[in-house]
Formats: sequence, C-alpha cells, structure tokens
Amino acid sequence: MSSLPAQGPAAGAPEFLRGLARKRVFWPLLTLTLLLLFNLAVNPHFFSITLQDGHLYGSLIDILNRAAPLMIIAMGLTLVIATHGIDISVGAVVAISAAVAATMIGGQLDSSGGAQDVTRYPLPVVILVSLAVAMLLGMWNGMLVSFFGMQPIIATLILLVTGRGVAQLITDGQIITIYYTPYFFIGNGFLAGIPFSLFIVSAVLAALLLLTRKTALGLFIEAVGLNPVAARFSGVRARAITFWVYAFCGLCAGIAGLIVSSNVKSADGNNAGLLFELDAILAVVLGGTSLGGGRFTLVGGVLGALIIQTLTTTIYSVGVPPEVTLVVKAVVVFFVSILQSDKVRNRIATLGKVREAL
Repeated sequence: MSSLPAQGPAAGAPEFLRGLARKRVFWPLLTLTLLLLFNLAVNPHFFSITLQDGHLYGSLIDILNRAAPLMIIAMGLTLVIATHGIDISVGAVVAISAAVAATMIGGQLDSSGGAQDVTRYPLPVVILVSLAVAMLLGMWNGMLVSFFGMQPIIATLILLVTGRGVAQLITDGQIITIYYTPYFFIGNGFLAGIPFSLFIVSAVLAALLLLTRKTALGLFIEAVGLNPVAARFSGVRARAITFWVYAFCGLCAGIAGLIVSSNVKSADGNNAGLLFELDAILAVVLGGTSLGGGRFTLVGGVLGALIIQTLTTTIYSVGVPPEVTLVVKAVVVFFVSILQSDKVRNRIATLGKVREAL
C-alpha cells in the first residue's frame, strides 16, 4: 500500500504553527500569556474582576491602568525606533509635562487646613499647554536629529540631562501637590466602569493604526528606517518624517506625564517618569520592533509595556525582594529578546522542517 500524504487539519498544523511563530507579536503575546497563567497559579483569584460603585476592580484592571503611561510612551517610541532613531529623554519630558500642569493648577490649603478645590487656569488650558510644551520638546529633539544631523542618542541625551533640571526649576525644587479634583479624573477616573486612562490609550492606538496602516505614512516611516538616502531619492521627505515622529513621541510623553501626575496627585520634578525611557525601549524591543529600524509593530509595543507591568506585579506578588526585582526583569527580557531574534526564529523554523522531513 502506497503511503499518501496526510490530509486534513493535522497536515497543515505544523506549517501553521511555524507561520505563527514567525509573526512579531507571537512571542510577546506568548510571554504575556505565560505570565498571566503563572499569576493565576499563584493566586487563584487573579482573574477575578468585581464591580463596586459602578467601577471594575481586579488585578487585571490594575495592571492595565498602571501600564497606561508606559503603553502610550511605547507607541510614540516605536515610531522613533522605526526610523532608526532613539529617544532617551521621554522620562524627562514626563516630568516637565507634569510640572507644567501642577504649576498651572496651583493649589493651597485654607485657614482650617483643608485643601481648596480650585485651579489658577481652566483645566482645558492646563492640558493643552502641558501637551504643547511636551510636543515642543519633541520637536527640539527632531530638529537636532533631522536638520542638524546629530546622532539620536546624543540629541536626546541633551534633553535627558537638562530636562529634570528644567522640571525642578518649574516646580522650584519642590513636590507640588495637586488639590484640583477634576484633574484626578485623567489618571484615576472611570468611564463606563473602565479606567479613563485606557480610553486614552485606545484613542492613541486607534489613531496611529489608522495613520500608519490605512495611509502611506507607515510605509514612509519604514522606508526612512531602512534606508533614508534611498527614501529621499524616492521622493519621501525623510527629514520631515523624522522631525514629526520625534514631535509625536514628545506628545506621547506629555500625555503620560498628565496621567502620572493625575494618578499620584502631585508633580515631582526629580522622580516623575524616572527610568521610563529604559522601560519604554524594553517594551518596544519586547514587542518585536527592531532597533535597526524599518518594520515596526504598534500592538507589539503595547504588549511589551503590558509584559513589563505584569512582570513587575508578579515579582511583588510572589514576595521577591526589591533588590532582586531588576535582576529577574533582566533575565526575562533577555530570554524574550533572544526569541525575538531573526536568527533564532529562522533556526527554530529550520529545525521544525527537519523534524517534519525526518
């Protein structure tokens, strides 16, 4: 009897799995799933979500809410890295944005020691000015990179070094406490039972997906990242794209600064957004975007931010000492980054074909 090739779904399963493993979002999605399942094994009530006073509460909601600033920064930084650039000043921009908002709102105590729920300027003005300042800082980085030809890491290092000093000058070296209740809604409010910060993340992600996947902008960004000279000869305005990508990254950092300051109800020029730039770069890399520029994935950057926040929550929940936290995070990031390597993915695919042939 002659052997016939296998028919049906089983025959296509290995090829399907290999194709799935080649997708850039597969490994971060798998990592996030494994982390969530590990938390479920440690805490059987980890996936539990309760409704109190019309608001959803639970570990998953808390992870999503806490990861919101990092997810927004990761989306902006994804576009920068896609152009073969880098922005290590986003943490400083977060601090400056928060400092501007807190200073404009003001706040003081009355004669009885209670907080006065007032603001110096209307809330829409506070938000617009804070975001405008953040975007101007991003435009400064973009100008240094695109028009003056500075190396991205050097150009953004300037703002990284001076940014926190600027934030402390704005706050006069003090931690400014915010007493204006409507401002707290940005980072602590709920809409339809869901944290309002998640609506902000969804709006930014939807707008970026629309611009980069439904227009030619995404293709132009990839072209600039792969070969800016060839892109310029092809008619792509490489300098303009690079400039506005950095400007948008600054805007994303400004939005994150508003969420962070609203969440903690204060602005600390020295510590607000501290090390956000490192976590954001890790999130982008974990999401599957190459630091070499070119192809990028916005959804992967969001997943990377969720991985970092879930990992942080996991470490604290299992009782790992704080001094070991960074080591555990580094180990996980190392293995996920190895799996994201094109060479490793190709080797895995080759081994799969060899096993199937044998």
